[in-house]
Amino acid sequence: MRGGGQAIIGRSALGGGLVALLLALLLGLPDLARSADAAGAQAAGRTYVCVASCAGSTCHGRMEADGKVVRQDELKLWQEPSTPGGAHSRAFAVLGGTRGRQIAATLGLGEATAAPACLGCHSTPAGARGPRFLAQDGVGCEGCHGAASGWIATHYAVGATHAANVVNGMTALDRPQVRAGVCLDCHFGSARPGQFVDHRMMAAGHPRVSFELDLFSTMQAHHNEDADYARRKGRTDSLKLWAVGQASAAERALTLYSSAKGSEGAFPEFYFFDCQSCHRRIYDQAERSKTWEANPGRPIPAGMPPFNDENMIMLSAAARVIAPGLAGRFDADSRAFHAALARDRPAAIAAGTRLAASARALADAFGAAAINGDMAFTLVAEVAGGAIAPRFTDYEGSVQAVMAVDTLLNSLVKSGRITIGAAAGIRADVNRAYAAVHEPNAYRPADFRAALASAARSIGALR
Repeated sequence: MRGGGQAIIGRSALGGGLVALLLALLLGLPDLARSADAAGAQAAGRTYVCVASCAGSTCHGRMEADGKVVRQDELKLWQEPSTPGGAHSRAFAVLGGTRGRQIAATLGLGEATAAPACLGCHSTPAGARGPRFLAQDGVGCEGCHGAASGWIATHYAVGATHAANVVNGMTALDRPQVRAGVCLDCHFGSARPGQFVDHRMMAAGHPRVSFELDLFSTMQAHHNEDADYARRKGRTDSLKLWAVGQASAAERALTLYSSAKGSEGAFPEFYFFDCQSCHRRIYDQAERSKTWEANPGRPIPAGMPPFNDENMIMLSAAARVIAPGLAGRFDADSRAFHAALARDRPAAIAAGTRLAASARALADAFGAAAINGDMAFTLVAEVAGGAIAPRFTDYEGSVQAVMAVDTLLNSLVKSGRITIGAAAGIRADVNRAYAAVHEPNAYRPADFRAALASAARSIGALR
């Protein structure tokens, strides 16, 4: 199952760094669109040229953010040693730390810093490598922006456009579905070698894998969305980014589960299931001590490990608000998938394939939707409302819910629906929801739902 407890990084609506939980920054695989992009890059003979190629003082290596078009201090932000923004540059180095060495020794991988099972996510997963490429750079510029040999010499030229850069191999991260695919490659997993954290790796000590697209994008941001940026790529819609991220994550999980990754010998691959449903204390006493709560979204027998449905729950809420015409189909397919898990793997694969298609349809609908800022108010109320909140019976789904409420609050500030001061005034209510999922072993569903409802009411009062 997917790991032990990790804290998650919370944000204040002030854009500051109020830390409420710790995210495991693990790096993974592309969705189908990204796979096609990667195949195209290989066919075009594109090469990964390395971080140093981007690091000149006239490019992205300045110490001050005083560039006319881009900041030009992007390398410094990428290398920041103590903040989430520097996590990609630290990805390789952590392999040589105590935990990395222990995991590799337990699994018989040899040195973690040379193990293919680790380097697929802890370094840039490069095919063709230029002479200056270094795995030690961790997840470098091209890990997200794409192999640069086709565009590095032209992307700064006078008259260069973002569209032309994309044609030449740059990854179109301004497209929410493309960005989601890039992040999920490492923050959930992939079918590619070295890009899947299975239960054995978790048992050896790998941190829990977690994902929320808008939150992760905020933590890694090294650009300013000024007027120039808006002309070239448009403004980022945080609400749309969140919704597409939820749909893409659900699709990725279901697609991988339905593949050869979904089983391990005679057992299912427990990475896909809710960790805390099994990783709980066992009591032996005269009177039972019930440690689980029935979930209305999962028609499964008592005692059966539930598929981790954190993104499915959020997706149900998003569909009701943004794409109501697809909500019923998704909810029906979700319930059918959980029910099929109780029968056999062929039935689960068939139902999972249908549910993945429904999630993909929602991602497409979200990407094309005309989203307005007031939808965030409605979504907060939906996440904490009577149709969705009873499904918060487990830790991982609840973590996803509080991240969603925080993301939606920040989107309201960004869109001008709420002032920074008003958001700061209710920060304590959001932080109480974070506190309710701070420690997985102390998680109490009823306490969390109460904290989430309080935060939602406070946000709703600002409407």
